[in-house]
Amino acid sequence: MPSKETVLRQRAFGGALGVVVLGMALVYHFFPRVFHVDPAQIAPRRSMNLGPATSPSFLPRAPMPDVSEIDAGPPLTLAPTEVIVARMTARNTQLPEQKSADTPQVEALLVDAGKALRAGQLVGDKRSAAAMYQEALKLKPDSRRAAQGLFEVKARLVAAIGQDLAVGDAESASDLLEALKTLPDTATDVADLTQKIKTLQQARPLLAKAAGLLQAGKADQPKGDNALELYRQVQQLDPENAVAQQGLLQVQRAVLDRALAAVAQNDFNGAEQALTEGADIQPGSAQLRDVQGRVDSMRKQRGSTLMVQARSALDAGNLTLAEQLAAQAQTIGADADVLKDFSERVTNARLYASYKPGQVFNDRFVDLPGQAPAMVVIPTGNFAMGAADNENGRNDSETPQHAVTLDKGFAMARTDVTVGQFREFVKASGYQPESVRLGGASVYDERSGAMRDDTGASWQSDYAGRNAEDRLPVVNVSWNDARAYAEWLSQRTGKKYRLPSEAEFEYALRGGTASKYWWGDGAPKTRVENLTGSNDRSANGRRWSNAFAGYRDGYWGPAPVMSFAPNPFGLYDINGNVSKWVEDCWHDNYIRAPRDGSAWVNPGCGTRVIRGGSWGSSPDQVRSAYRQGADATVRSGRVGFRVVREL
Repeated sequence: MPSKETVLRQRAFGGALGVVVLGMALVYHFFPRVFHVDPAQIAPRRSMNLGPATSPSFLPRAPMPDVSEIDAGPPLTLAPTEVIVARMTARNTQLPEQKSADTPQVEALLVDAGKALRAGQLVGDKRSAAAMYQEALKLKPDSRRAAQGLFEVKARLVAAIGQDLAVGDAESASDLLEALKTLPDTATDVADLTQKIKTLQQARPLLAKAAGLLQAGKADQPKGDNALELYRQVQQLDPENAVAQQGLLQVQRAVLDRALAAVAQNDFNGAEQALTEGADIQPGSAQLRDVQGRVDSMRKQRGSTLMVQARSALDAGNLTLAEQLAAQAQTIGADADVLKDFSERVTNARLYASYKPGQVFNDRFVDLPGQAPAMVVIPTGNFAMGAADNENGRNDSETPQHAVTLDKGFAMARTDVTVGQFREFVKASGYQPESVRLGGASVYDERSGAMRDDTGASWQSDYAGRNAEDRLPVVNVSWNDARAYAEWLSQRTGKKYRLPSEAEFEYALRGGTASKYWWGDGAPKTRVENLTGSNDRSANGRRWSNAFAGYRDGYWGPAPVMSFAPNPFGLYDINGNVSKWVEDCWHDNYIRAPRDGSAWVNPGCGTRVIRGGSWGSSPDQVRSAYRQGADATVRSGRVGFRVVREL
């Protein structure tokens, strides 16, 4: 092994030599004339020798055109010569039919010609591939190998000329064309390529000017002085001009950059316009798809951000700002489903205080444990209030039928107020119901089958004067008692509770229907409400004299709330079980009645309206249009109430 000192000396010598070589290389690169080298000759040029080495026997090559004429975009991707030659050779069907084997002399020529072909020595002196293949064909005209070899020389020249044309090198293409003319059977190719060279010579000034405009930032504007128009002129001359195609991609790139710049400024309309202009230049290009995807992604992100802000504004109660932000999101093309959902939320916020139709909710008490009855949000709408002229069983108090529009949503109690709920009110408020303060109520007498006054009956009694269960609807309450309960709920929750107007009640009862009853025009087929049915029996075997034929609900008297099906608006027992007090004063007909759903109230009126059927009502009294009046102090085992809450 060499000593340590020897290794160090070798390393020092090697390092010094490397520095010297590097210095010479830099001098050669930047000051070539020191070595008597002409800088114009440093770049290699292609000649008739298409192989790795240049042969002096081949024609000289003209200088390459100014780089500005062809530097108009990404590097051109051209098919390799071998691929082009292989394709042309595969289509060659004009080879002679060889009758005998090649002679040794021909064989020797073919071997040398093959070497010249592989070395790229195609044409020129007698040692070129073309010359030797032609000599072989003179000696043996039917030599398939010689004919095939000469065709390959031709194919290579044609391929090389095509590549020169693709990069805009008309001078090199012309040199090679002269060589091609020396070969037999090339007249058609020569004529075609000559025309292409002429076209290229016409296009080159346009390409050079277009490249200059592109570098000056005049990609597609101003009109009459931009690169786009020049590249399109070139394509009219030469539809397959690769430089023009690359130039158009660069123009498109500039336009797409405008789209991205617009998006950065949240100008999605400007971005969309730029994308449209870009698509007109090169439809379906990879860069167009890429930028389109990026713009769509940023559009979606911006739309999502705006919708988050809009929802926050809506939650804060700022409907105006929420709608403005949603409008901006819609302008940039936010998700349609998200916008639709938000629009519904805005509508609900405006009409239903951010609830939605059909939603069930409970307001909690703000100053003590407990909550208000479950409420159902009633949708806005309009309906024909009262009985139609041809409705069987109607009476004059239900006419004239008139249109009512409820353009503000409200919530109605899902069920009638129960004994348990009313007990909570009495206990917490100290209120003394009129059945206690004034004494008694009208209850059902099983022996006579009629209602009778009972001084001992109260709100804690059922329809017959017995102790009532908590889940039964409270009865034996007056209009004054019902209103006192609604006012107490308002105090406990901080929300506005009240009795429904007569119009609100009929609208909610109908549930969007226009039929005689909310379930149809005749006797119900299923257990829809607690009604008078011909198949019902009392404890003593009584039956109804005027009832729905074939109907049986299993109750004689009120049933626990929610024992039957809800109507289309989700309200239970709305037209059965017990009748209900409403806010309105009694009027003999609907002449001059409000058409906006509000209560029709006269100051100091003592007679109020009762709506809805009860467990003891005849079929005519259960009609959706049926109404009756009673003194506000009346207490009955057939009458209860339910409340509404303003939104």
